[in-house]
Amino acid sequence: MANWQIQGMQGIVIEFLKFKIPSQMQEIFIQKDAEIWTTALAQYSGFLGKEVWLNPQDPTEIIFVIRWATKEQWQAIPLEELAAIEQKFAVALGDTYELVESAEYQQGLGGKG
Repeated sequence: MANWQIQGMQGIVIEFLKFKIPSQMQEIFIQKDAEIWTTALAQYSGFLGKEVWLNPQDPTEIIFVIRWATKEQWQAIPLEELAAIEQKFAVALGDTYELVESAEYQQGLGGKG
């Protein structure tokens, strides 16, 4: 088991974020996220991409799946830079969204790619 944990730590890491946002704000939320967050994160080493998922049973729910090459590269982003990006995003959207879940997932043993 310890061997799997070591190997998993070195592989791709998923940052999972779930937001609640009024359904009428969904399109602008996704647009501003792409303009502000995705553009900023793409400048950092290790950022592999981002997917946006919508819940057809709950139009107020948006999920982001962000892929990082390693946990170390993801966590190497300075906190003050993350705070500045979040501030810019908050100014663009106001108090219209809530982060309701945040999680990290690692690639399992035998998973490729």
